[in-house]
Amino acid sequence: MENTHSYSKTHQKTFDLILTSMLIALVFVSTAFLNIRLPIASNGGLVHLGTAMLFTASILFGPKKGALAGALGMAIFDIIGGWLLWAPITFVSRAVQGYIVGKIAWSRDRKGKSIAFNLLATIISMPPMIGIYFIGEGIIYGNWITPLLSIPGDIVQNVLGVIIALPICVALKKTPYFMK
Repeated sequence: MENTHSYSKTHQKTFDLILTSMLIALVFVSTAFLNIRLPIASNGGLVHLGTAMLFTASILFGPKKGALAGALGMAIFDIIGGWLLWAPITFVSRAVQGYIVGKIAWSRDRKGKSIAFNLLATIISMPPMIGIYFIGEGIIYGNWITPLLSIPGDIVQNVLGVIIALPICVALKKTPYFMK
């Protein structure tokens, strides 16, 4: 009996590692290949679908997996996509954002099943994400005016993420895997 128990614990840890890795890859691919560079900010700005996948991961799988998927998926993109200077800011802001979304969506054993709380979670996660980027950009540029130009793009990216992620989550929550 003990062997079965340790096997299932090992199996679960392996499954969690694989799932988290796949979520990181999904965020990375959605950031790297589904994006539009904005001509409004001095750094160009980037609107991508990685935020939608961060929201999806956090709502479907909770705060830890959502935080890791967002932080690592988007920071890896920054590192290999020519935005190296932004990687630490991205890592922190997206970890915080993913954790907030997952924590609220999974509060009181909801497990991401409440559309209202999922929407609330995504909305509440936006100001901290935008604020962390604002502070990071302020440090990088040495002023607090230039970072203001990035806020409209951040808002568009987050709103687009919500519009895409919430219907995906509703549909996936109806599948047998999530109905357990």
